[in-house]
Amino acid sequence: MTLAGLAAHHGVATSYSPSAGVTVDVPDATVVAVLAALGVDASTPDEVRRALAAAEAAEADRLLPPTLVRWGEGPGTALPDGLTVIGTPLDQLPLGVHQLEVRHQDGRSASTTLVVAPEGVPQPPGRTHGFLVQLYSLLSARSWGMGDLGDLAELASWSGRTLGSGFVQVNPLHAAVPGTPTDPSPYRPSSRRFPDPVHLRIEDIPEYAYATGREGLDEAAVRASALRQSVLAKGELIDRNAVWEAKREALEVLYRVPLAPGRRAAYCDFLAGQGQALEDHATWCALAERYGPAWRRWPQGLRDPRSAETARARRELIDRVDFHCWLAWLTDTQLAAAQRAAREAGMAVGLVHDLAVGAHPEGADAWAQQDAFAPGMSIGAPPDAFNARGQDWGLPPWRPDVLAASGYAPYRGLLQGLLRHAGALRIDHVMGLFRLWWVPEGHPPTDGTYVHYDAQAMLAVLALEAHRAGAVVIGEDLGTVEPGVREALAERGVLGTSVLWFERDWAGSGRPLPPEDWRPGCVATATTHDLPSTAARLTGEHVELRHRLGLLTTPLDQERNAAGTEVGEWLGYLERLGLLPDAPGDEEAEIRAVYRFLLRTPARMVGVWLPDAVGDRRPQNLPGTWDQYPNWRLPVAGPDGQPLTLEQIVGSPRLHALMRIFPRPERGARLGAEPGAGAGV
Repeated sequence: MTLAGLAAHHGVATSYSPSAGVTVDVPDATVVAVLAALGVDASTPDEVRRALAAAEAAEADRLLPPTLVRWGEGPGTALPDGLTVIGTPLDQLPLGVHQLEVRHQDGRSASTTLVVAPEGVPQPPGRTHGFLVQLYSLLSARSWGMGDLGDLAELASWSGRTLGSGFVQVNPLHAAVPGTPTDPSPYRPSSRRFPDPVHLRIEDIPEYAYATGREGLDEAAVRASALRQSVLAKGELIDRNAVWEAKREALEVLYRVPLAPGRRAAYCDFLAGQGQALEDHATWCALAERYGPAWRRWPQGLRDPRSAETARARRELIDRVDFHCWLAWLTDTQLAAAQRAAREAGMAVGLVHDLAVGAHPEGADAWAQQDAFAPGMSIGAPPDAFNARGQDWGLPPWRPDVLAASGYAPYRGLLQGLLRHAGALRIDHVMGLFRLWWVPEGHPPTDGTYVHYDAQAMLAVLALEAHRAGAVVIGEDLGTVEPGVREALAERGVLGTSVLWFERDWAGSGRPLPPEDWRPGCVATATTHDLPSTAARLTGEHVELRHRLGLLTTPLDQERNAAGTEVGEWLGYLERLGLLPDAPGDEEAEIRAVYRFLLRTPARMVGVWLPDAVGDRRPQNLPGTWDQYPNWRLPVAGPDGQPLTLEQIVGSPRLHALMRIFPRPERGARLGAEPGAGAGV
């Protein structure tokens, strides 16, 4: 009981409920390990008693928690009796993050961080629809072997002007951990704070026109052409490493081109605005070039970003540090250009960026913010009906106590960076704002436990930064969700994610949920990057794929029958609703019926998975696989698996037939492009 009391003081769960009516006790060894990661010794009964006594004494003596939240301006934050604010009265503090100084009547004083947040996050202006796409998979005739920010700008501009789309949602564009091979997953980045320069469109960098060392540029361009052809014409996989090698070769040439005065001033402004965070990121990149990306194996002194050895290395490598700062600036400018293109095309939202749930343990964030991460811990998911073994994502969690003590500075900086050029932000596994499943190193996911965060503070910081950026917030709330979480998110205007195949009357008949019963506050989709495409689901191709890879847990015929029954039930329902007017068995008509259904719901945003629009049958990611399937390395393709360029996609009759079911704003000639009528980029 004493261990449980100590755990409760630190937000560590000693039991959890994987399903209604079921409670699982967490092993004591897990609780002890998690407490140790939070700086609390619970290794023996005596240590537990001492730690609990210390925690209770500290709480009794504390005048205020490290961070307070006030929703809305004006009255609202009540202080305990006997406390007086030093300086500006509470009810006069505007929206923002404030350092609050208070004095107790007994003479003691204290300080705390006060987050004054708006009541909720911005909402999309009216109802809107848009494409969901993995950027690397969107190759144009100008790409260097994978989709880039130039391609993103073109897709946004074209779909906004031609289709009346309101947004384009992309995968995380976070900086990856360098090395060979690079982890292709965009959800295991080196840094969530800064984007990856592999997404740069080289020809769009202004200095490209003025470079004198054309040989290096020409050689890089030849390699890029070969990479593009290997994917589009030869059916090879996207090779992120090779793409980056070609782009880096060109960027090394462009780096030597002097910046014009205005460009130099803009770069200096960027450096000043990004401050220590950018310097740390660029320093890690420079050190990784010399010593490899695994910073825990660097020379001892360099493992500490604030050591004298690191300071000396930064001075010695100043040119490489500046090179990586420059890359971050270039990427930022092209992100800005893509969002500007989207808004100029009439998009109500524009780009929807994606925030991964964590960062790689050997990456730049983990090195620069070591104090904020829990050592020896990884986040994941507990066992559930879909995965009896649980999941370990190999990502270190933020310490909730350090976040609170810092006024959530790392979290605020992360959001500010991501929201610079975003109309909306999707938060992967948004439930992590409330609690995360921590797994001790060397243990299976079944030995993990939940650690709770101050959800009010996390939401307040999110609402504040979204308000400052004027950005919508979308939470990926699929899977196991703690009771009350969706309600708390909805109260603050955070949209959820609703996928057609999962929306059923689970509390009643179990049948498909009628469209009018869907929640308005969501992005309604037919699928995601982790699920089969709609064409694959309708044809049963996803079952055959899992069978070929040996991933089925039940006999093939049973899986086929279950999948066929599910699809048949949905198609029957769509037909009864009058949404399937075309001939039964017509795959394209069935996909259109699925999206007609989504439009029948009250969802504020409707997302069209771009591969659905051209009949792609392959998932971009197949959970549960590593090298058995080419996750995160496939270009968008047609039903036959033949890769399609951006130019072919926007001219696709199949895409236009699907998109004609979506309402379009009155934009005159901009709505006139159809296949064969100038629909290209």
